[in-house]
Amino acid sequence: MKKYLNPKKEDWLQLLQRPTQTVEAIEATVTSIFEDVKRNGNDAVLRYTSIFDGVELTDMYVSEEEIIEAEQLVSEELKQAIKLAKSNIENFHTAQKTKKVVVETVSGVECWQEKRPIQKVGLYIPGGTAPLFSSVLMLAVPAQIAGCKEIVLCSPPDKRGNINPAIIYTAKLCGVTKIIKVGGIQAISGLTFGTETIPQVYKIFGPGNQYVTVAKQLATKFGVAIDMPAGPSELLVVADDTANASFVASDLLSQSEHGVDSQVILVSTSLEKMNEVEIEIEKQLNVLPRKKIAEKAIENSKLIFVENKETALELINEYGPEHFIICTENTDFYVNGIENAGSVFIGNYTPESAGDYASGTNHTLPTNGYSKAYSGVNLDSFLKSITFQKISEKGIQTIGKTIEIMAEVEGLQAHKNAVTLRLNSLK
Repeated sequence: MKKYLNPKKEDWLQLLQRPTQTVEAIEATVTSIFEDVKRNGNDAVLRYTSIFDGVELTDMYVSEEEIIEAEQLVSEELKQAIKLAKSNIENFHTAQKTKKVVVETVSGVECWQEKRPIQKVGLYIPGGTAPLFSSVLMLAVPAQIAGCKEIVLCSPPDKRGNINPAIIYTAKLCGVTKIIKVGGIQAISGLTFGTETIPQVYKIFGPGNQYVTVAKQLATKFGVAIDMPAGPSELLVVADDTANASFVASDLLSQSEHGVDSQVILVSTSLEKMNEVEIEIEKQLNVLPRKKIAEKAIENSKLIFVENKETALELINEYGPEHFIICTENTDFYVNGIENAGSVFIGNYTPESAGDYASGTNHTLPTNGYSKAYSGVNLDSFLKSITFQKISEKGIQTIGKTIEIMAEVEGLQAHKNAVTLRLNSLK
């Protein structure tokens, strides 16, 4: 990891850059595949699956037989772990339900807001080097609580044309209505336009690599909403003298093993602690099964020393991390001061892994600085708010003149007439 000691503020922008390609470098490829899938449907999806995943599929659907087989292949121990995590995620997301909001703004004018589920949602679950069945829980559980009618899951197949059994088992457990063996850009484009096999959806959720992230952004040009631009994983830890160096190193490495384009950062007000963490990273890295992936990510990562907590907080808010761990004596300073973060983990005994799996919070979070404007996935991500209003005779008489004046000044005579006719009928 590269070390930086008291970097100047004017250098922060360069220092805090992510190791991601620009949208421009990827967009041409994504656009080409989108156009092909729009024109050729399943044929295009199957062709790209052959090219990118190295498997020739005849059927993209996961069959009932495959679902039964997957359940048998998942160990009882893993099933119980998945069920416990599911229960915690259900508890946290169910608590996010809100009541109907009703207000009589003036006498005779009643306005209210109700939430309705998005009817058709697409869930993208990465496969590849790490089959993220935990992401199924994070997306399908709130979708089911919200009441989404059609929950379509796409995940890339392996070289034998199979999806990881744990993904299939979790999807079935969480009420997914269709499981489809397709990943990458072709999955996002299939969910955007619909094909003979892949249903068209109204909103797409889920993390992915840089190509999937750009594909999701492109989907919005065709009227499909997305949860957020969630790309390669990232983590920032702030630590002082009270931090446990081995804990901090383990957290940094936990995100490094996600992928070669992941990024982890340590911001520390203690030079001695920063050096201890660096030594611990080397020790723990050597025994990781995914050492080669983590090493590549570590090359993109940074150790940053600053002299005080005020500077540390300012730098962290400028970065806007996806995951933010606080390992300091005065945790309240960072908890109260953080403005840009996807999810926050407080204290030496709160590893980021807990949020990834089983504490109950959602792990689908904004990356690449998008936490400055986006929230992570939550129950409301799967709902729409619809407003209603009902105006009585008294109500239209109370606000009618106001509407007439405003409409006339804007030059919208028909708007004014719609009120005037009603007011005249009450004379």
